[in-house]
Amino acid sequence: MSEVNNEALILSNLNGGFLTLTINRPNQLNALNSSVIRRLSTLIEEAQSMPEIRVIILTGAGEKAFVAGADIVEFAEFSPDEAKDLAALGQSSLFDRIERSEKPVIAAVNGFALGGGLELAMAAHIRVASTNAKLGLPEVSLGVIPGYGGTQRLAHLVGKGKAMEMVLSAGMISAEEGLACGLVNKVVEQSELMDEVLGMAKKIGRNAPTALAGAIKSILAGYTDGTDGHQVEINEFGKCFGTEDFREGTTAFIEKRRAKFPGK
Repeated sequence: MSEVNNEALILSNLNGGFLTLTINRPNQLNALNSSVIRRLSTLIEEAQSMPEIRVIILTGAGEKAFVAGADIVEFAEFSPDEAKDLAALGQSSLFDRIERSEKPVIAAVNGFALGGGLELAMAAHIRVASTNAKLGLPEVSLGVIPGYGGTQRLAHLVGKGKAMEMVLSAGMISAEEGLACGLVNKVVEQSELMDEVLGMAKKIGRNAPTALAGAIKSILAGYTDGTDGHQVEINEFGKCFGTEDFREGTTAFIEKRRAKFPGK
């Protein structure tokens, strides 16, 4: 699954069970276009069926930007119907797919994460930012609104009031401000970012894959309209008891040893 072509839109590196996907358009501050979205969507989907992958890490090439936004030039002339199709396809094929990934996804936010870039980071399960990160949804300054789930996920993460402030002002906040309001989980120096994320990935990757998938599904259920999150948790809890992971985990606990789950 590794790509060695430096011109690739997405650089993919699988090492020790951790798949790092790097958006590789540094000269465009890693802006999202339709080709990037399609390729990233394909790689995320492929990863779901690969047991050797325990955690997925998303980041951007270079030190300036995670993703500085969507590629405005590409859709500036779209009609209203074309724009609706763009948002619907992007949400279903990539952003929602990342959020629903059975493999935990960590966003390593290095530099600017604006517009579609912040929406991409918010779709991940965990966000670690570098101290130079700037976060924001500036779309209203361009006469449009966030279209890849930003209005919904931002409010879930930081609350309605803060989301209103960020979206309506079109302003940027610092990584530390993002940490204070719950938008990011941790802030570290840029030189330490990938080491920190890999350390977190290793901690997560030691746990049972089936349990991780069930936990992600259960947490998300609480934020899904028309879904009883408590019932989903009950169902996922019960399913765990029929897995090899459960048998290995409980046996290892009784035998006072570290569990050896598949893919480790």
